[in-house]
Amino acid sequence: MISTYLRSPDGSVQSPVSEEAIRQALATKQGLLWIDIESSTREETGGLLAETFGFHPLAVDDCFNLHVDPAKVDDYGDYIFIIAQAIDYRSSERELKTTELDLFLGATYVVSVHSEPLTFVSDLRLRTSQNGLEATRGADFLAHALLDALVDAYQPAVDQLDDMLTRVEERVLARPEQSLLQEVLLLKHNVQRLRRTILPQRDVVNRISRGEFSKVVRPEMNIYFRDIYDHVVRVQELMESVRDLADGVLNTYLSSLNNRMNEVMKTLSVVATILLPLTFIASIYGMNFEHMPELKWYYGYFLALGLMATVAVGMIVFFRLRRWF
Repeated sequence: MISTYLRSPDGSVQSPVSEEAIRQALATKQGLLWIDIESSTREETGGLLAETFGFHPLAVDDCFNLHVDPAKVDDYGDYIFIIAQAIDYRSSERELKTTELDLFLGATYVVSVHSEPLTFVSDLRLRTSQNGLEATRGADFLAHALLDALVDAYQPAVDQLDDMLTRVEERVLARPEQSLLQEVLLLKHNVQRLRRTILPQRDVVNRISRGEFSKVVRPEMNIYFRDIYDHVVRVQELMESVRDLADGVLNTYLSSLNNRMNEVMKTLSVVATILLPLTFIASIYGMNFEHMPELKWYYGYFLALGLMATVAVGMIVFFRLRRWF
């Protein structure tokens, strides 16, 4: 699906935009052009990117790779190419998904490419078609709006991971079951994956906010990208605390499991220790020697049972006094 928007110098927003109008807007460099390409193949839109806009083949290849590329920004002179990673975390499915968002930013145009629907892009398309507010301040502001919305989606994911880890920790302390280990490891994996997603994008936004690409990003826009950078840094700091929490939950699980195993082993040891002298007494009187004391005594059986009971009770009292169990 290709969505096209053209804001003319007089303030009117045209959508959709014909290919001829796109070429004319690129030639005159008047107004603002936004092309959003969603879930499209190279055969459908490769010609638009490579021929109409004249983007570099390497950048076009990155747009249609099957895997998600790490975040980066490349300078091609008249435009810059940005790769960012959007996330979608659904606590019900316990799975963190990443989607690549590619941006071509020129002086008068923005081309966004993504293989899956993104909510914040759809919302921005709706606002642009209705009132065109994001399009009134230039292409760099439109790119800022896309990246800002992308980064804002990180915070809810971090909060959900934090809440889930807190609940899992409470369950681990109450009863460290085997099923909790898989849940802890999955959450830890999601935390680590989110961290690997955030770190490269911090560097990308930092480069833009420093005014490195002044040909397409106006100096007055640097403060807006610095605001995105601040958001990324804040999310990263929260992410580090969540990662520490995930490590703590895993360690708590292992410690609880070891403590529970120690309790079981202690109980078995106490039982075995109590039975040991009883087994000794039974083995002595179980020997079939002919001339054995008390062998034919009428009360011998009851005496042996009483001796066993006395030894067992005595050992239990002794263990309790020593606080061994």
